Amino acid sequence: MNSFNFNEIIDRKGTNAIKTDALKERFGRDDLIPMWVADMDFASPPTVTQAIIERAKHGLFGYTFEGDEYYNAIINWTKNQHNWTIEKDWISFIPGIVKGIAFVLDCFTSKEDKVVIQPPVYHPFRIIPELHRREVVDNPLKLEAGQYRMDLENLKQVISPDCKVLILCNPHNPGGRVWTKQELSDIAEICYDNNILVISDEIHADLALQNHKHIPFASVSEKAAMNSITLMAPSKTFNIAGIVSSFSVIPNKDLREKFHAYLTKSELNHGDLFAYLAAQVAYETGEEWLKEAKEYLWQNICYVDDYLKKNIPQIKAIIPEASFLIWLDCKALNLSQEDLVSLFVNDAKLALNDGSMFGKEGEGFMRMNIGTPRSVIERAMDNLFKAVNK
Repeated sequence: MNSFNFNEIIDRKGTNAIKTDALKERFGRDDLIPMWVADMDFASPPTVTQAIIERAKHGLFGYTFEGDEYYNAIINWTKNQHNWTIEKDWISFIPGIVKGIAFVLDCFTSKEDKVVIQPPVYHPFRIIPELHRREVVDNPLKLEAGQYRMDLENLKQVISPDCKVLILCNPHNPGGRVWTKQELSDIAEICYDNNILVISDEIHADLALQNHKHIPFASVSEKAAMNSITLMAPSKTFNIAGIVSSFSVIPNKDLREKFHAYLTKSELNHGDLFAYLAAQVAYETGEEWLKEAKEYLWQNICYVDDYLKKNIPQIKAIIPEASFLIWLDCKALNLSQEDLVSLFVNDAKLALNDGSMFGKEGEGFMRMNIGTPRSVIERAMDNLFKAVNK
């Protein structure tokens, strides 16, 4: 019997939620079913909500610090969930994963340096380096048998001495891959041998589905541990993205001291009291909620996949091994990207992410967020069916 109600419709309009209240600005209309921004429409774990309420009742919100309970919650969660033993000194608060990527680039690279990404991939991986005047080097993923693979031979060809950082999406967004230990070890070898620092974005780590098991990049080998900065957060896991509670984990003492000094000189390593509290309570008490949430997400994924196969075979779902995002292969519709987006927005009344934002490799694709009640997904799929067959 489920303890949490993921079928509940919670109206987010009027709360300044990007997913609902930025529709008009982003899509030109506000009558769309919002399935784009990567947060879920489920209430966060009740224990987290209650902890915030109780702390708010105290009524005094002065300067606070992160206590040992905060660090212990992260350490215990990472050990129990991912079999990765980390230490308190390795951890530092950062005010967001994307900001963390920017900080690493600013701290460890110069304007003449290059940054490697593996598209199609989360769009800030390209945007942030380019805004920092770093040249981006693409090592495109290969779509084989319905799943993405890293092209390691091509990686060896495209890297040069100017490549100083590789940004790894682990698990992958938008493709949903949970990389294997062998894949991660191979990346670690190549990057270590070529003096390329790995930023491992592991924000979807806790959302590995079914029998898939997330492997932290830094845990696969000594070379990986000594040549990486891992960025993690409870935000996707427990739907608390609005409470910024991200953190970095750095086993290498030299890298850690340099990065922590960078953060400290601008006080970028200090969160607010609710950031520390929400992360701590989520990690201490959220395991059962997460277990049920992931099962609900998986059933939503299966529903979408089954519906497409039966009713809209021109669109194929790339089944995610992690996360609440489905990468939809729409190439068989034979539409331009502009017409594909128009089909979803203007005909189906759906707000999804345009696949091309993840790189030119994303053309012909759309990204759908299924972290929402089943009734919303049923309505969305019916809309899409009518639009495709109109």
